[in-house]
Amino acid sequence: MNKVLLFLAFLFCSNYSWGQIGGDNVYEFLNFSSAARITGLGGNLITIKDDDVSLAQANPALLNSSMHQAISFNHNFHLAGIQHGFVNYGHEIKAWKINVHGGIQYTSYGDFVGTNEFGNVTGNFKASEYAITMGASHQLYENLSIGANVKVISSQLEAYHSVGIATDLAAFYQDSSKSFSATLVVRNLGTQLSTYEEGRQESLPLDLQFGISKKLKYLPFRFSIIAHNLQRWNILYDDPNQEETTLLFGDDQSNSERSNTSIFFDNLFRHFIFNGEFLFGKTENFRLRVGYNHFRRKELSVENFRSLSGFSLGLGFKINRFRIDYGRSFYHIAGGVNHFSISTNLQSF
Repeated sequence: MNKVLLFLAFLFCSNYSWGQIGGDNVYEFLNFSSAARITGLGGNLITIKDDDVSLAQANPALLNSSMHQAISFNHNFHLAGIQHGFVNYGHEIKAWKINVHGGIQYTSYGDFVGTNEFGNVTGNFKASEYAITMGASHQLYENLSIGANVKVISSQLEAYHSVGIATDLAAFYQDSSKSFSATLVVRNLGTQLSTYEEGRQESLPLDLQFGISKKLKYLPFRFSIIAHNLQRWNILYDDPNQEETTLLFGDDQSNSERSNTSIFFDNLFRHFIFNGEFLFGKTENFRLRVGYNHFRRKELSVENFRSLSGFSLGLGFKINRFRIDYGRSFYHIAGGVNHFSISTNLQSF
């Protein structure tokens, strides 16, 4: 744990480097929320180990025996008619002392009208991407588990095609007596096996994440703090419309210092997602969720217009053998996304 904290401190004390992360990588759909529960909690949940098998897509170390024969169906009605979903199934292999899962993530961007440089219609085309995931976890010690996912990725964008492979590596620590958990995850570590254009290799959306969760003792509430993109300090958007001011007098130095301080903390908090989940009932069958993603808010909010961009909310409840979840994420003043999930355990039948 001391080594992890030292590593995080090193990252946060680094000088500004690189720039914004949007548009730098291929297969960005891998970062889409896999389940409605995750959507309602700010778009990321890597710190909770329970019977929700859909969580293994983002953190394979969360796989456990309570997910044996669990199956989850998730569909996200994204912006601009984009359809995204994820289906997976979990299984325990006692002879090997591992828990495994398999699933498929799909994204359809819809139908497009193709035109040439003069605006003449040349025909229609479609765009879609898929990822087949296989993952496993092993309980290394009483409080520590490790896991890995392997993803085979296929992308078809009009006449351009690409195939890639990626892996997620994770370690999860849980202290049940204190209702505390912590995790470290490396997501989307991989490469393209075939490229859209010959000789042009592009990078995958690598993401180093660290998170903690704590359930309160006297309140049915669990909060989580998740840090993402720790492999890169500066994830600010370099806006060309913002002009730099030149200091001409000493009196302006204090304003400059405040500006630099504001930039530092803005960039710092873009790395964090804060969320909370109310757990009602003895078996926690009814849940209310809220989340805040500062990076999303700063990237998608419109200047001089108030909005809920960056915030999310959701709920979940269990009816008989089925658990139903809904998540709503506010992206922009133009709209947000609605995510629905239904899951069950085949053993209950």
